[in-house]
Amino acid sequence: MTEQREASTDAVMTRIGQAVMLLHGGDREEARNRFGELWSEIGEDGEALHRCTLAHYMADTQDDPGDELAWDLRALTAARGLADERAAQHPDAPAVRAFYPLLHLNLAADYVKLRRPDAAWFHLSRARAASGVLADDGADDGYGGGVRAAIARLELRLREL
Repeated sequence: MTEQREASTDAVMTRIGQAVMLLHGGDREEARNRFGELWSEIGEDGEALHRCTLAHYMADTQDDPGDELAWDLRALTAARGLADERAAQHPDAPAVRAFYPLLHLNLAADYVKLRRPDAAWFHLSRARAASGVLADDGADDGYGGGVRAAIARLELRLREL
């Protein structure tokens, strides 16, 4: 039973990864279509890490800032769902905790696009507070440093508004 679940989990993450490659390759429409199919399959009750990852990337395929915000909110909700469900024992909990700074950063950026600076500041401060779980530069192939730099850039942008 565990092997079957792991194989299924790997298959979903593989399919998410394939759609991400399409997105990064510039085919937003096909990526959006594949993410939509996957979302229909895993639904609101799927694995929290799958929902979080899928919603996070689905947000990047949206043309409308309101739709982007809706997907980023789904990603945060999925991450919180994992935190609420025996987070310390769940094998994906560390990955989701490391994702929180980016989730809040994306929400802050969404709110900037929607001209809602108070909400943007709120999520930017959450991103900065959550960034303490990230490894120092170089220890994690740049993810932590990249997220911290993006937080600083968005803060400068917000100050100019």
